[in-house]
Amino acid sequence: MQAIVSYQGLPVDDERSLVEAEVPVPELRSHDLLVRVAAVSVNPVDVKRRAGLPESASPTVLGYDAAGVVEAVGRDVTGYAVGDEVYYAGDVTRQGSNAEYQAVDERIVGHKPASLGWAQAAAMPLTTITAWETLFERFRLTEASGGTLLVLPGAGGVGSILTQLAKRLTGLTVIATASRDESRDFALSMGADHVVDHHGDLAAQVLAIAPDGTDYIFSAHSASTVPTFVAVAKPFSEITAIDDATGVDLQRLKPKSLTWHWELMFTRSTFGTPDLAEQRALLDRAADLFDAGTLRPTLTTTLEGFTAQNLRQAHRLVESGRMVGKVVVVR
Repeated sequence: MQAIVSYQGLPVDDERSLVEAEVPVPELRSHDLLVRVAAVSVNPVDVKRRAGLPESASPTVLGYDAAGVVEAVGRDVTGYAVGDEVYYAGDVTRQGSNAEYQAVDERIVGHKPASLGWAQAAAMPLTTITAWETLFERFRLTEASGGTLLVLPGAGGVGSILTQLAKRLTGLTVIATASRDESRDFALSMGADHVVDHHGDLAAQVLAIAPDGTDYIFSAHSASTVPTFVAVAKPFSEITAIDDATGVDLQRLKPKSLTWHWELMFTRSTFGTPDLAEQRALLDRAADLFDAGTLRPTLTTTLEGFTAQNLRQAHRLVESGRMVGKVVVVR
């Protein structure tokens, strides 16, 4: 089958960083679906993994977000049949979605929203799972939950769907961060109640809106912002981070008894946790919300043609740090 692969971690402008190759069609495990991939999205995790790959003679197929059609099923599959349209975020321990076919465990796969096209659907699984787990598992929010949520940044892939989920499914007030007119407008269009500039005095801006402080903070950029989080957070409040920041001084949280959560949507699939099927359930719930018009897809850029050149361009856009919404490559 055709695939876009990497053999070593290289800068994205190096044509060898992502190349076209023929690789074997993956064999199915008992709970696997074989999916013919129609579209893939690129996320920061794709960029980080590509850049950090050790040199190898064997090709690595990257890619996580995908949407496609079930072509075959494993012997223990019960929730899907050949011909079903699906969307999912994959498994960091297995070969990825940047290929003609992918094997993926049915328990982390959702039924594609009927109202979304391939590109729109492929844009959503990883960020939706991350946002959902942040709000409803890390923060344990419900429809009755109130208070103030700070989302940093508000126009990124996770921040944009997290804002929508918070506004549609909880009673939270959302303060999103953005530094450009384009990203500010996008955050507001996602439902943010307020937008502040994370390149300015963030603490002062947030406290001007919420003088008593925030109840919840979501962070995709934590390396230098912990002092700001401590300044704006109410005592006993909570923070969830998704980045790979090093040197984070969590001792600063102690005076206010703040709770720090890490969120990684690959934890369930990496460790095969007993509740693995929770990801299928939340993707199916999200599909219903997309089809009802409660949630909007966050796709902003579509690249037509499943080529190494287009995958490199998608990686380049994400790597720039200026991406608003999501970028998808369509077969």
